[in-house]
Amino acid sequence: MAFELPPPLAELRTRVRAFVDDAVIPAEKAILEEDREKKRDTLNALRERTRAEGLFVPHLPKEHGGLGLGIMGMCALFREMGRSPVGAACFNCDAPDQGNMDLLLKAAAPAVRERWLAPLARGEITSGFAMTEPAPGAGADPSNLKTRATKVDGGWLIDGHKWYTTGGGDASFLIVMARTSDDPRTGATMFVVDRQADGVEHVRDVPVMSPPILQHREAELRFNSVRIGDDAVLGGVGEGFRLAQARLVPARLTHCMRWLGWADRALHMCREYVLTRESFGKTLAHHQMIQKKIADAVSGIHAGNLMTIHCASMLEQGLDKEARPYSSMAKNHVARLLCQILDDAIQMHGSLGYSEDMPFSLWYRFARSARIADGPDEVHDVVVARDFLRGALTTLV
Repeated sequence: MAFELPPPLAELRTRVRAFVDDAVIPAEKAILEEDREKKRDTLNALRERTRAEGLFVPHLPKEHGGLGLGIMGMCALFREMGRSPVGAACFNCDAPDQGNMDLLLKAAAPAVRERWLAPLARGEITSGFAMTEPAPGAGADPSNLKTRATKVDGGWLIDGHKWYTTGGGDASFLIVMARTSDDPRTGATMFVVDRQADGVEHVRDVPVMSPPILQHREAELRFNSVRIGDDAVLGGVGEGFRLAQARLVPARLTHCMRWLGWADRALHMCREYVLTRESFGKTLAHHQMIQKKIADAVSGIHAGNLMTIHCASMLEQGLDKEARPYSSMAKNHVARLLCQILDDAIQMHGSLGYSEDMPFSLWYRFARSARIADGPDEVHDVVVARDFLRGALTTLV
């Protein structure tokens, strides 16, 4: 496997990194302050700049305004965008919109794709992904799906209760997973639902550990006999679980890419601090316990980067099924790593790190969801162990 980027992609990565350093990071505070009032002036201004520089929606095909990057190219760019928690949003490739754009491209009926993809790609609207339900419904185990879609003349009626629908409160449309039969494999179907359709009730935005950041607001929704047309079906009836895997496997990797950039930025902030802060007659960098934290972080980021690149390479070769356990392994490693590095950053900075004079406490609260979103640690550990035990995953490649 070659690790060197082709020159055009290396140049593109340099441009993205420079933009994040020069424009996005200095604007973080303004973007987050405006976001508390659901304003987006600074974010929209930066989006206009990324659009003008040809860096907007880089994951989409060129005919839809993007750069046509494969997932290996996304690895290079998304790491740089991820160095800021608002970075991906500035390039219009944050979750859940990025994954939903991909689903619309792959599986939406032409009229549905025409209605929703273009404005989503232009950054004019946002979307949500509604799969998780309150108990006893679908959570870590999607087979518990309770939301039901009933076939009626000319379409479907959806009834159910969802929560932790990322971006669902402000979305223009939702991708909703609903049960269409009791078959354990083919009993689920994905639907595209207008958020303003009759019967879609926004119950609340669920209060969570972190203050909300841009689209990362978790909505609770009810679907009360929501009527949709036959063309709202994504892919085909009964393909919900298959499409969920097609969406979530690469989505886990794009999360990893962003998280690696974020972890790397935090580590370099720690480096700058421990090289100058003195304690007990020497800089923190000369204390072995600090060196241990630094060494673990450096090794962890390097390992996580290699895991992500390896899995992305498998996806680029069309080995989607084979890549699943590797995506679980990468997702767990990088999610845990990010949380550990941010916790260590707080510790190394002491009371300064715990204060809001530094970003680490906010970052940690936001990052902690990484170990739950798109499957909790425990589910991915089971996938890795199960596939290794049955010979579907190798430790040395």
